[in-house]
Amino acid sequence: MDRIDRRELRFSGWELVVVAALAMGAAGIYQFGWSSIRLPLGERLGAPESALGTVFTLFVVFQTLGQFPAGWVRDRYGPRLPLLAGALCLTGGFAALAVARSLPAAYLGYALGGVGVSAIYTVAVNTPVKWFTDRRGLATGIVGMSFPGLSFLLIPGLRSGVAADFERTLLVVAAAIGGVALVAAAVLRDPAESTTGDGESPAVDATEEHAVGWRGVVRTWQFWLLYLVFVAVNGVGLMVIGKIVSYASALSLPAAAGTAAASAVALSEAGGTVVGGSLSDRFGRRRTVAVSLVLCGVALAGAVAAGEAGFGAGFVALVGAAALFRAPVFAVFPNLVADYYGRAYSSENYAALYTGKLFGGVLGGTVASGLVIAIGWSTSFVIGAALAVLAGLAMVFLRPVDTGAA
Repeated sequence: MDRIDRRELRFSGWELVVVAALAMGAAGIYQFGWSSIRLPLGERLGAPESALGTVFTLFVVFQTLGQFPAGWVRDRYGPRLPLLAGALCLTGGFAALAVARSLPAAYLGYALGGVGVSAIYTVAVNTPVKWFTDRRGLATGIVGMSFPGLSFLLIPGLRSGVAADFERTLLVVAAAIGGVALVAAAVLRDPAESTTGDGESPAVDATEEHAVGWRGVVRTWQFWLLYLVFVAVNGVGLMVIGKIVSYASALSLPAAAGTAAASAVALSEAGGTVVGGSLSDRFGRRRTVAVSLVLCGVALAGAVAAGEAGFGAGFVALVGAAALFRAPVFAVFPNLVADYYGRAYSSENYAALYTGKLFGGVLGGTVASGLVIAIGWSTSFVIGAALAVLAGLAMVFLRPVDTGAA
């Protein structure tokens, strides 16, 4: 943290990181707990698989698109308003799902939860960006790690709870995660220079000469290169997350290998976010992402080779490595956006970039499924590996932005 920021706090600033991480982890239960909720929900509603898929699709849409308005408000008025709105939506989403007796009610509940996650995510991941100058990648990585990490710890209890008493369990979870978000709303704040309160003026950081909002950002080629990389990273990652168990089965690997691969992905993504963020502070953000994505592609191609050879342990290890090397993007990109366009509008600018997750979802879901049908599992995953390598190589061509001209 710089000297100006330290004078505004009576503590180190890492306390803000801890609170932001807890809020981020609480919100992540919606995404990573879905696999534990979907079957009991389907049984309660008599819903087919396609309908359950729509529930989660609506969540992804609202979780992605809701980040921009939340980031816009945060950059101008501070984090409290979006956090309070997020707390209400997180609580209301799971509460609505708990008492839902029809598919439209389930759609509404999980879409509402997606709005809540969007608000919490954009505030939490940008809190270290607002406060830290040194070790900003590490701080952002810790916050990002909690998104899957806390869910990994809580999923066993959630799974057993919804199987025993679906409604009561989700109501308890709704109250708990809403409470965490309310605590974050009470604690988290931005540096005094980062908000003006008039809703129009830029959130000027005292250390910055130029602060570029989203209209200027989208006029730079650097943004669109980052956007394409973000689409590719999400497409490859969501393909691995959504299909790795089925791919292991198609390879005739033991069922335990598929389960272990799915667990390895969750753990590796959590760890890779922290490690990659920390390394970016030392070796540079562009270089860290470029190297990690190339290694992601190499590891994923290696997993295909190991799986084809029937080497289950190697398959699991290399899938975990691919997830480990994919994850740094989510710690580095918020900081890279702030480095290029200023910290003042960092929330709305990263939210604009984050919309690439929608196209990544289509790429990793519908397009990947079509490829599997057309050319087979292994060839499809090799294409995914090549896409990760190309994304890494594209980062080599990235150059700093002339914010005075943006």
